This record gives sequence, structure tokens and C-alpha cells, in this order.
Amino acid sequence: MAPIPRLRDYTGPALLSYGFRPFFLLGSLYAGIAILAWLPMFYGELELSTTFAPRDWHIHEMLYGYLPAVITGFLLTAVPNWTGRMPLQGRSLLILVLVWVAGRVAVTTSVWIGWEAAAVIDNAFLLLVAAAMAREIIKGKNWRNLKVLIAFSILTVGNIAFHAEAHLLGAVDYGPRLGIAATMMLIMLVGGRIIPSFTRNWLSRENPGRLPAPFGRFDSISMIAAGVALLAWIIVPEGSVTGAALIAAGLLQAVRMARWAGERTWRDRLVLILHVAYLFVPLGFLLTGLASLRLLPIAAGIHAWTGGAMGVMTLAVMSRASLGHTGRVLVASAPMQVLYLLLVTSALARICAAIHPGWSDALLHVAGGAWAAAFVGFGVVYWNIFTRPRATS
Repeated sequence: MAPIPRLRDYTGPALLSYGFRPFFLLGSLYAGIAILAWLPMFYGELELSTTFAPRDWHIHEMLYGYLPAVITGFLLTAVPNWTGRMPLQGRSLLILVLVWVAGRVAVTTSVWIGWEAAAVIDNAFLLLVAAAMAREIIKGKNWRNLKVLIAFSILTVGNIAFHAEAHLLGAVDYGPRLGIAATMMLIMLVGGRIIPSFTRNWLSRENPGRLPAPFGRFDSISMIAAGVALLAWIIVPEGSVTGAALIAAGLLQAVRMARWAGERTWRDRLVLILHVAYLFVPLGFLLTGLASLRLLPIAAGIHAWTGGAMGVMTLAVMSRASLGHTGRVLVASAPMQVLYLLLVTSALARICAAIHPGWSDALLHVAGGAWAAAFVGFGVVYWNIFTRPRATS
């Protein structure tokens, strides 16, 4: 891995000094605010000026609104590290942030500007990020990370499909599944790199003994199985073949995760939460596989992936990366640990709401309230970290 590149001389606002700062902050705040809007929309108490149906707006803004912001913040920080090239800063970064904000405004006010204009503005952000990633990987000749670009490009295709399906066909079908599958592949790719690495580093220093297994043939097999299962789910979401493939992939991912010695990281909450987040990956495969066999509601597996794997993993990565890249001690504060607990509670409540419809109203309020508190709380707790210069020792 290339060393972290030296930053250019920069005298502007600290918020625009590195890609993770604005995108982690705005992405997390938007994740919480969007859910606070969704709950009254779900109960018919609020109506937005969007051409999307309320449920489609909720799915879109979680899957193609908040998530791409967090992913972009991570990639704008990680890709320079992978390639050894300079990161995006200042005016260029501000333009990218404004394009993302414009997409959120355009989607939510598409009744006024038209769905076509909203689709163009919204997709401009993902296309710009994909182009920027491609440029950096090609110029840095960092070919091993092309698979990350491919997954992000599938996410972009999914967003285009989402807009087209919603407004030309009247219902979204492939768009959500493409977005979920692409994001899950990113989590398995990146998580499979950083979780064992961070775990090994901490265990070697603080708790000698069994270490995570190095990346090997089993990891490759589990990733291929997951990719095949997700492809089958995109094309034919129901059926015995898809269900069996998803369940098999889930079992392989569970074994893969068990090889990372996560149970030995209890004392380091920053490492432990990464393992907790990844636990929702195999759980999502198993629940979605059972849904494909028509044994469970599909929402259970979907929210294990989205609320669990995606939600908890983004919070875990944001909290750790922000500390590390601003020169602060890698320790989860007491408030941050509370936010982790809230988000795990939210994910479990939402899964249970899908499985037990009789308790859904109460569980939906628990899930929504805990999610909003976790992400807005993160923005508040980390506000100074994002908006102030790097700490000096």
C-alpha cells in the first residue's frame, strides 16, 4: 500500500481540506434528517414536492443519497492513499459537495423542476465521482483497485435505472437491487481488507494470541459466491435457486468473518464495531435467502443489509477514519459508543418490525428514532473534528 500523500499547501476552511470531512459530516446529518422526514411521510402526515412515491423517495435517498456521500468521503481519502497521488481539496472538493447537495434538492423538489432534470442533476454526482476515481486509479496505475471502481460504477447504473423505472415504468424494481448489491460488494471488498488489518494491528499490540487469517483462497471463494448470489437476486429475486445461492453465500461470509478473531477485540470498541457491522452481511444473505424461498418477508433481509451492514459499517468507518486522519487518538469516546449502540438497536428493531408485523408501529418508531439520533448525534459529536484543523501533538 502506498504511503499517505503529502497534502498541498492549503489555507482555506478545514472542512474542505480533505474529502472525508464534508461528506462524512453532511452525509451523516442527511441520513438522520431524511429518516425524520420519512416517518411522518410513511404515516401520511407529510408530503414532499417529489415525483417519487413516498416509499421510493425513502429508498432512493437512503441508497443513493446518504450512502454515496459517505462512500465518496471514504474513497476521496482512501484512493490517494492507494495511489500515492494528491487528494482533492478546496474549490474542486467544494464543487463536488455542491453537486451532491444539488442532487438532494433536485430529487426532493422534482415536482417543480421535472423528473428528467432531477435525474440528470442527481446522477451527475455519481458520474463525477466515478470519473475522478477512474482518473486516479489509471494515473496511479493502481489496477488492483479497479474492482472497487466497478462496484461503484454498478451503483451509478443502479441510480440511473432507479430514476428510469420510477418514472417510465411506474415502479422501481432493478434499481434498488442493483444499488444494494453494489454496496454490499463494496462492504465485502473494503471490509475484508480493513477489518482483518485493524484487528491484527490491535491484537498484535494489545492482546497477543490468535490473529485474523490472512486473505486467501477461502476469501476469494466466499466473494465469488456472494457475487453470484447477488447477481441471481438482481435478475430473479424469488425462487429456490436464488434462495439457495443466497443462503450458501451467507454461510460462507459467516465463516469468513469468524476467521477474523473479532471476539478477541472486545476492549477496543473502534475495532469491535467493525465486526458487529460485518455480522449483518451474512445475516442479510441468510434472511434474504429465506425471503427468496418465501419463508420470510423480504424487508427483513433488506434492512439487515441496509440498516445493519450499511448503516453500522458507515458509522464505524466514519468514526475511525475521521480520528485517524485528523491526528487524534484512535479511541471510541463514551458518546460514540452510545451512538453505536443506538444504531445497532435501530437495525435490529427494523428487522424485527418486518418479521413481526403486529409490533411494527412501535418498532418502526424505535428504529427511526434510534437511527436519526445515531447519525445526527455523530454529526454533533464530530463537528469540531470535521471543521477544525488537524490536531498537532
